[in-house]
Amino acid sequence: MRLEAAGAYRRTQAERDDQRLSWIRSDRAFFASGACHILAWACREAYPDHAVGIAAMRFVGESRAFHAYATWGSWSFDHSGWNAESALLAVNSEFEGRPIERFGVSSGLAAFCQDHYSRMPADYWDDPGARARAYVRRFEPPWSGVEPVLDDPGRRDPQDLA
Repeated sequence: MRLEAAGAYRRTQAERDDQRLSWIRSDRAFFASGACHILAWACREAYPDHAVGIAAMRFVGESRAFHAYATWGSWSFDHSGWNAESALLAVNSEFEGRPIERFGVSSGLAAFCQDHYSRMPADYWDDPGARARAYVRRFEPPWSGVEPVLDDPGRRDPQDLA
């Protein structure tokens, strides 16, 4: 699957106003813009035996995230599937035409939603969790048999899995 910036799938005002219109978009569009955080947490939950973390990106100097994604070592997972995290950040920065920064997310989904004005699962037209779990299963994870180096608080320590 081709790596694309999240902003390429921004919702229209009608899709922002009507949850059903937002829901009926393609999975890729839905998880690029409007439910990326749901997909990130679904990816983490799908692989409890791996140190899958959560990260997000924001414009430099701003506090609000505009895209969340799952991480594993130097890999990222979002609407474009598994890609090098550096490539994900670069394609989004290029698309937006300004610098962005990555930050690790150590809070839970509810706190993330509150802090970044994102919808909780119950606020969608239907269950985004089931849709996200099915989407995650479409992609082969990049596991190499060696756990990645954990270098930020958004990544889970394998010891936390016990």
